[in-house]
Amino acid sequence: MNHRLLPIFFMLFCTSICTAQTFELKKEHDSLYYINGWRLPYPVYQFQTGDVDGDGRDDAIVGVIKGTRFYPEKARRIFIFKQVNGKARPLWLGSKLGGILKDFRYIDGVIRALESTTDGRYVVSDYRWGGFGMNFDHYLIKDVDMQTAIKTFSQ
Repeated sequence: MNHRLLPIFFMLFCTSICTAQTFELKKEHDSLYYINGWRLPYPVYQFQTGDVDGDGRDDAIVGVIKGTRFYPEKARRIFIFKQVNGKARPLWLGSKLGGILKDFRYIDGVIRALESTTDGRYVVSDYRWGGFGMNFDHYLIKDVDMQTAIKTFSQ
């Protein structure tokens, strides 16, 4: 199998144990990726790392485009993976956060989301790990136009 590597590799070092933790996202074609051996049969639009669940180890946060059982329309979703013995294992295969996900980033222990609403307005929200997925924490801004939301999201 010939994998083309995405230009995104993350080498993360645990300072207390001094061992390397690496997440590697490999692209086979536009809708088939592998993250540390875990098959992702969806287009990937983003890949980040951060300690989502607060256990002191970084997790992989992968943005995929797919439909779900309850939301069959293809849209941007977030998957979160732990690393166990060098392999990726799902921590959360999210179907939806709050609104219509446009973009996300990991910052200071939260996943910050840029989302649109059904009436065409925008919100920027923070989500925290809640034990079985992401829980809404608070709005940074809501009911604003796209440019205002992007400016807040980017800060």
